[in-house]
Amino acid sequence: MPEKNPKLKIFRDYVLMTAGTVLMTVGVYFFKIPNGFSTGGVSGIGTLLGKITPVTPATWISILNVVLLLLGFAVLGRETGVRTVYCSLLFSGLTQALEWIVPLGRPLTDQPFLELAYAMILTAFGSALIFHSQASSGGTDIVALILKKYSSLNVGMALLCVDFLIAACSFVVFDVRTGLFSLAGLFAKAFLVDSVIENLDACKYFVVITTREHAEDISAFILTSLHHGATVEFGQGAFTHEDKIILHTVCRRSEAPSLQRRIREVDPSAFIIITTSSEIIGRGFRGVL
Repeated sequence: MPEKNPKLKIFRDYVLMTAGTVLMTVGVYFFKIPNGFSTGGVSGIGTLLGKITPVTPATWISILNVVLLLLGFAVLGRETGVRTVYCSLLFSGLTQALEWIVPLGRPLTDQPFLELAYAMILTAFGSALIFHSQASSGGTDIVALILKKYSSLNVGMALLCVDFLIAACSFVVFDVRTGLFSLAGLFAKAFLVDSVIENLDACKYFVVITTREHAEDISAFILTSLHHGATVEFGQGAFTHEDKIILHTVCRRSEAPSLQRRIREVDPSAFIIITTSSEIIGRGFRGVL
């Protein structure tokens, strides 16, 4: 079903985008930049350039994001998206503000592995929240959009190669230990982002086997209370040979307990199969590609 209140959805998306950008900024500024962890993207390039030039990493991040946004508008036009512009400029602005408010000359601790863990967790969660809101933080994501538009390259693999090259440069710009940490962080973040997105997008697929009289009540609850659809099949029990109704429906994870509770109230003997999926494409869930 369509969103009942589009303005509320937009507000919720911007709250998630803001929270995600803040988490990403904290991970980059407090943990990645001081340690020289260059795990790809604009923040990785900024960290490297900040080491070999008199310009600070935060300033480089701002410059690169603005340049890539302008390139995106020139090449892609409106396809860059208002949300990407918002997240990109907010990320650049927050990084620059932290550099002025909380200047850091060295890492927060003497435990690089601990700091790498926080850098990856914060940036992965932040990126996942941004992607979940149908946005991106700009930067190399804009390069991906340009590559996708004008070439037949596997964009994901191309970006992974670029990020790998950025991480590998930290061996030269910093040292072997920093380079190894950077490579480890690059691969860890890739897995973390996918895992977090899958959990954020997780939905529950219900298969309910019940009787005809109970199926109407359950269907009514799905349609009127959860505002989702349902598919009805007719079947027969192999052992009892009784006629059965098989209901198929999908709901969000937060809605699943109330649906399960309602089914039990209506038909305590109903047979329920519940599975988890993060790829639901259709009306009321993800748009058709």
